[in-house]
Amino acid sequence: MSKQKPHDFKVWLRRLWLLAISGPLAFVIMMMLTWAGVFGSLPSMEAIANPKNYLASQILSADGKQIGTFFMENRVHADYGDLPEHLVQALIATEDERFRSHSGIDFRALARAVVNMGRNGGGSTITQQMAKQMFHGVAHTGNLQRITQKLKEWIIAIQLEQRYSKDEIIALYFNKFDFLYQGVGVANASKIYFSKDVSDLNVLESAVLVGMFKNPSLYNPARAKYADRVLQRRNTVIRQMQRNDYLSQSEADSLVTMPIALRFNRQGHDQGMAPYLREHVRSEMKLWASSHRKPDGSKYNIYTDGLVIYTSIDSRMQRAAESAMTAHMSNLQKVFFKQVNSRRAGPFHFPKADAVVEGKKLLKAGMRQTQRYRNLKQSGASNAAIEKAFSTAIPMKLFSWSGDIDTVISPMDSIQYYKSIYQTGVLSVEPQTGFIKAWVGGIDFRHFQYDHVIQGRRQVGSTFKPFVYAAAISEKKYSPCLEIPNVQTCIEKGQFGLLEDWCPSNSDDVYGGVLTLKEALAGSVNSVTAYLMKQVGPKPVISMAKSLGVKSAIPEVPSIALGAVDLSVYEMVGAYTAFGNKGLYTEPIVMLRIEDKDGVVLDEFVPETREVFSPEIAYTMVQLLEGVTNKGTGRRLRHSGGRYLNDIVTGYPYGFTNDIAGKTGTTQNQSDGWFIGMVPNLITGIWSGCQDRAAHFGSTYYGQGATVALPIWGLYMRSLYEMPELGISKEPFERPQNMSINVDCDAVDVQAGGNFNDDDEFN
Repeated sequence: MSKQKPHDFKVWLRRLWLLAISGPLAFVIMMMLTWAGVFGSLPSMEAIANPKNYLASQILSADGKQIGTFFMENRVHADYGDLPEHLVQALIATEDERFRSHSGIDFRALARAVVNMGRNGGGSTITQQMAKQMFHGVAHTGNLQRITQKLKEWIIAIQLEQRYSKDEIIALYFNKFDFLYQGVGVANASKIYFSKDVSDLNVLESAVLVGMFKNPSLYNPARAKYADRVLQRRNTVIRQMQRNDYLSQSEADSLVTMPIALRFNRQGHDQGMAPYLREHVRSEMKLWASSHRKPDGSKYNIYTDGLVIYTSIDSRMQRAAESAMTAHMSNLQKVFFKQVNSRRAGPFHFPKADAVVEGKKLLKAGMRQTQRYRNLKQSGASNAAIEKAFSTAIPMKLFSWSGDIDTVISPMDSIQYYKSIYQTGVLSVEPQTGFIKAWVGGIDFRHFQYDHVIQGRRQVGSTFKPFVYAAAISEKKYSPCLEIPNVQTCIEKGQFGLLEDWCPSNSDDVYGGVLTLKEALAGSVNSVTAYLMKQVGPKPVISMAKSLGVKSAIPEVPSIALGAVDLSVYEMVGAYTAFGNKGLYTEPIVMLRIEDKDGVVLDEFVPETREVFSPEIAYTMVQLLEGVTNKGTGRRLRHSGGRYLNDIVTGYPYGFTNDIAGKTGTTQNQSDGWFIGMVPNLITGIWSGCQDRAAHFGSTYYGQGATVALPIWGLYMRSLYEMPELGISKEPFERPQNMSINVDCDAVDVQAGGNFNDDDEFN
């Protein structure tokens, strides 16, 4: 065997030294070339110091709950202090055990990854993953490209570590990650998957979310087919926390046996709490943003600038209102469908023999209002082709109170179906402040975007009568105890510009005897209201309504006394604030303050207020309205037993014993039903009816305001009183000192013209 020559050893030694020197040198050269931008540009220090994140604007309730967001990316920022300790521990234990000790690159983890050829995980640190997410996204597959990408990650990671603290990097990482379902950032993820704030996450929930960092699609907890995989991944995170001494073995052993408990709540503009309110705020914020500028002169963007909109809404009251609406409207719909199915004209109810013909006219009118019709017209389709298209069954998803229905139905039949659906609007306001506490604009925002609180205007029926009474009391100083003969009152042709005599009838066409004003309003007696209109005329009544915040046009005719005017729920509830607030009108308001993402106040809002009448007149009106719920059309609120046919009055009996002022309203043919109820610190107004006024119940028993609207108020208030922390008053209304108007008349049942059906037809 020949001996190795000395010069051969020297050659190999030189080669080893060359390799030892050239490797790091090559690394340094590659890093320098990467830094110089040879392999593509790097983000500037300004971009690293101020990474561009699209932050969702948040809508917050008065009790501190997030009730909605406006977003391009649904990202809500969470500070490090918002993150529970176990959430941070789970991330570090699973993704980067030496995060607190390295400076952006973990060379030990990198070497392990090289030796194991990546089989046991890569060597990327949390900071490197942040660099990838923030500045270049998806990993390349080509070897050279992947190498240069890694080099960029290292450089950016080092710069991030120089610019940010470890806590800030953790927060940035949690805020940047996309957890699916339009949920960017852990603050949104906690709401989507567990319906709670990030600060309230427990260890198991934290482990589920951290497990998603490996691959959110493959470890999606909302996908049933991935349930086992998600559970295994969660338990891996738990064991990693144990391995790093964040959990004891006994704690970990116990936790891994627990199931995954989701409270999945997919986020979207048309889902979640208060969608109609959120859409209203969106419209208002767009107007605000168009006229306000940032310090740099650019306009605010509600979808990207992370604004915070503080509202007067109480999330507990909002949920109570939505629950009350759902309970009653789903019940009401069942009863209405039973009546609709027995009619030749479907949902429409005409007192004429040609009802079917009239119904078809309404359906064709509805057809012409659809986008499908407009599209066909624009394409040049003939009328015959359009009618054929609307008569041909196609797959369609329809609303129902039991959940969406996937069916095959013709567009025309779907129009008829939707015209059979009862709608509603609910608004609840604190009269002393004007703060809106609950807003329910419809039954289901996904299917019905029209907001019946502020967009819809329908005939208000007897809910308008208090304005007539208030005008008469203000001008004539009438007492609620004033007795008026119950006789049909006529206003003759020529008076107040009338072209013919106006002689409205009582709903039961019964007359005789005398009624006090309190009795007359309690029974919603038309003859007495007509008498008051004759005494004061339309102008003072209109002036009264306008002073009470009504902006819609009111015709100057006597028939407005019975509610022959179209107004919104928003206007009506706003007007009633003066009755509950000592004569001081307070404009309903929902937006209180706007802040930027850093907490700087950009704008604040205060409601418009004005004195409309004296506290004495306000209290007099309250006494009149209390008669409605004590002995009048709203008296079913007081009952504590019995039942109604078909249980149409949802939640009955209510059994309220505290002071309640209120007014029902029913329009001609029961097309609209109203109830406005008041306690000293809360006024809530409700309208209910179908899209077309020809679709309605066939009798006042079913269609009056006390049946289609009042039950929502009863259910809502019952829920509020079950939450004493809300402070909803059960006390009497405050009586002013030195009352000159006599309000202490003994209330007796109406002797004539008072069956208390709130059926105010305009004859």
